Amino acid sequence: MVRNYIKIAWRNLVKNKFSSLINIGGLAVGMAVAMLIGLWVWDELSFDKYHQNYNSVAIVMQNQTYNGDINTNKSVPVPLGAELQKNYSGDFKHIVMASQNWPHIVRVGDKNLFISGSFMQSGAPDMFSLKIIAGTASGLNDPSSILLSQASAKALFGNADPINKTILMDNKANFKVTGVYEYLPQNTTLHYIDLAFIAPWDYYTANELSKGKLTDWGDNSYRTYVQLAAHADINKVSAKIKDVKLKHLAKEDIRYKPQLFLHPMSKWHLYSQFKNGVIVGGKIQYVWLFGIVGIFVLLLACINFMNLSTARSEKRAKEVGIRKAIGSERGQLIIQFYCESVLIAVIAFVFALVMVSLTLPFFNQLADKNIVVLWDSPLFWLMGIGFSLFTGLVAGSYPALYLSSFKPVKVLKGTFKGGRFAAIPRQVLVVLQFSVSVILIIGTIIVFKQIEFAKNRPVGYSREGLVAIPLTVNDLHQHFEAMKTDLLQSGAVANVAESTSSTTHVSNNTAGFQWTGKAPELVDDFGVVGVTTDFGKTVGWQFTAGRDFSKTFATDSSGIVLNESAVKFMGLKNPVGETVKFWGADHKVIGVVKDMVMDSPYEPVKQTVFYFNKNNDPSFVNIKINPQLSTHDALTKIEAICKAYSPSSPFMYRFADEEYARKFEDEQRIGKLAGCFAGLAIFISCLGLFGMASFMAEQRTKEIGVRKVLGASVFSLWRLLSNDFVLLVLIALFIATPIAYYFMYGWLQHYNYHTVLSWWVFVVTGLGAVSITLLTVSYQSIKAALMNPVKSLRSE
Repeated sequence: MVRNYIKIAWRNLVKNKFSSLINIGGLAVGMAVAMLIGLWVWDELSFDKYHQNYNSVAIVMQNQTYNGDINTNKSVPVPLGAELQKNYSGDFKHIVMASQNWPHIVRVGDKNLFISGSFMQSGAPDMFSLKIIAGTASGLNDPSSILLSQASAKALFGNADPINKTILMDNKANFKVTGVYEYLPQNTTLHYIDLAFIAPWDYYTANELSKGKLTDWGDNSYRTYVQLAAHADINKVSAKIKDVKLKHLAKEDIRYKPQLFLHPMSKWHLYSQFKNGVIVGGKIQYVWLFGIVGIFVLLLACINFMNLSTARSEKRAKEVGIRKAIGSERGQLIIQFYCESVLIAVIAFVFALVMVSLTLPFFNQLADKNIVVLWDSPLFWLMGIGFSLFTGLVAGSYPALYLSSFKPVKVLKGTFKGGRFAAIPRQVLVVLQFSVSVILIIGTIIVFKQIEFAKNRPVGYSREGLVAIPLTVNDLHQHFEAMKTDLLQSGAVANVAESTSSTTHVSNNTAGFQWTGKAPELVDDFGVVGVTTDFGKTVGWQFTAGRDFSKTFATDSSGIVLNESAVKFMGLKNPVGETVKFWGADHKVIGVVKDMVMDSPYEPVKQTVFYFNKNNDPSFVNIKINPQLSTHDALTKIEAICKAYSPSSPFMYRFADEEYARKFEDEQRIGKLAGCFAGLAIFISCLGLFGMASFMAEQRTKEIGVRKVLGASVFSLWRLLSNDFVLLVLIALFIATPIAYYFMYGWLQHYNYHTVLSWWVFVVTGLGAVSITLLTVSYQSIKAALMNPVKSLRSE
């Protein structure tokens, strides 16, 4: 019996090639989109699950209160690790202090490479369940040992065995390679370690930190990772350690009310956004968004199937009547129609697999993922087949129940008619299709509008031709003046300056500022950037008051330049000439510059102080390339001069405009994905409209012929056949517009600096939807209108 059902289903597919092609094509596209989104969602939800201790690892974070606002960050002071180990060791299996990730120069023989890495305590490999493929992880107990990632070992030693080999780091310390760990998957938070190293924390504290740092509870520059003991509850342990830092702070720092808490690894990736000390979301919102989009895109494809099947119901009415007349029961007919829909779904699934395989490389590039189809996974095939059956049953449910309900007597007498309300379900489904598509299009436009809004925000300096060279070793800094002279004389650069932060990120923040008129209750926190004399000329500062640093004024060594946000925060009416005290010294304000957008382009600019750097080692050399010279030629000359002063260091540089552009990557990626899915949703909807228009034109052949004989023009016939579809799209617009407005308004509120919901977005989307609808149905409408009426009436 089942074989007979399948045979009849196949015959119907072959007989109705056009509708079958539309059904299979639409379902295949919908299933392919759903599969891609499903793989993306799975990759996001499985983030960090590579680590065996996924459920018990956490990072210690802290909330600090500034004038009523709570700021959350991952950075903590050095002595925290020792304090937790001393008084709370029973709650933790591992406590690991770590430095922040930073590029270092690693040398082996004549190879000099920039490799990023962290200094960590010896429990790190076990805590993060790193898979050691050569040597041992116990080398971190020795301050002169190091662990290399598989990629780093390959880059430095080729195919040779790296164990017990020596590497030179930053031209000042030798380390012995005692272990090599396996690649970390891309969907891990610590993926950066994949192209890096892990070095001993004991070396870092003995050689990189001053003794004062080991007991300084006010310097928040490090990370503390923990693994909970088997019996420990993360919420209870969080409550225990909440006030650990507060108890060790001086009286003047207590006003920040620091509170520690544990943020579990399971939330690192998807729940990373905090507002006033509370998790408000993160990438989980995109997981939900694309999950819903995937379901709706598949639903659109199912709607096409339902619409075309029910639209052709009258053509299959006689078949149903004859089957019932010769004894077929309704249940058998339902099974027959379900077999047809499941067969279509299975064929569509095969085509969908082909589409996914072909588009996955492009999708991975677009989504910045490394997703693969799990061909060898029984679970994948089980889910895929189950997915196809479910899709087939959903898509075929309405046709099966509707077609099987026809009365055989009426059908065979020729008195069967669908009725005036028979088209309503199809119309409702078309409205639903375009409502979803319009919402997706509006959302995509607003995402890109927000990106462009932030990109066009005045940044307060010139990024064009601005290059930053990170100072991993001191060679360039020690010879800075000589190098600067050579660079200027080469004609390759216009200006050169050093700074403690790059122009795209403020690395240091500090408090304890005093100035005339400061309110006693005001809690201050400033970004601080140390610069040399020509920094302003190099980056293109825009002064609103005062002047830049100058070598002609000896007093500028204690001078400072404020940004506009700092002046506003301090409440200074005439800032130039005011004295500001910090770090135990008086500093005179010599100038005020427009706010430089150095951190997030979506957030307000933080109050920042630029001071003349004479004590702290700078982190960057900033170079303004001569605009009269090509970038390639300029970089060639710059590299040669840098190599002359630091021959053992590889030449590494960053363009400020490229670094700034990376701040938009997440939003751009989401926008592009949403745009692709919106386009596919429209394609599927239009595919259904095309099929519906074709069928309606076929059903109204006699009517069109009569109208033409009576003098109807092609235009009037085109309008007649198109009006119904345009009306449905207009209803969809009426429904979709307020829904899109509501959700996109809520999304924009996540950004302090955001665009507005312009009326033209909704108008353009509406006009676009109507235009696409007209283009889709016009082919069939005009084709029907141009048909010879004699032929159409004779065939009747």
